[in-house]
Amino acid sequence: MTRTWLVVGLGNPGPTYAGTRHNVGAMVVTELCARAGVSLTSARGQRADVARTRISAAGLAVPSAQADPVILMRSRTYMNESGIAVRKVADFSHVPVGSVIVIHDEIDLDLGRIRVKAGGGDNGHNGLRSIRSHLHSGEFTRVRVGVGRPPGHQDPADYVLKGFPSRDRDEIAVQVGLAADAVECLMADGLAVAQNRFNH
Repeated sequence: MTRTWLVVGLGNPGPTYAGTRHNVGAMVVTELCARAGVSLTSARGQRADVARTRISAAGLAVPSAQADPVILMRSRTYMNESGIAVRKVADFSHVPVGSVIVIHDEIDLDLGRIRVKAGGGDNGHNGLRSIRSHLHSGEFTRVRVGVGRPPGHQDPADYVLKGFPSRDRDEIAVQVGLAADAVECLMADGLAVAQNRFNH
């Protein structure tokens, strides 16, 4: 029996925010779309851009009778209203909370670190807070992508809205690829396998 997955890459819309730390989740969804050979398009009335593909044990977009449907999504709302779009897409496609995977930036993890986690609070992250509020549950899976703490006394809100310095761009490209690997692993092999492989 197949299940439908909803993979959400958090970020803010528009070119002003592209490439910022807060948009690393959206970068991972872009990578997943490239792997699957699909493009995001506007979902009417859902305040989101989505792409549909499938995943089997062999990976994304691999034909298989047992392949699970996957919805890749980026919200067209700003971060603090992400839950509105997530709820609309989840409701439209009948995706339960337990099949939602949210990819987001995490200042409590160093750059280059990834953590896979099921459930939990929002830890001050406005996107997660909005999703928990609109889904009436925090029991979705998270792929936390480390962006590091701001230096000195810089405001974390300002820090995550800035781009990565040039010295870090190669590393963040690798990290985005690893986070995409973690999402594929979660869907194909389950939480325990993904945590064992990526939570180091």
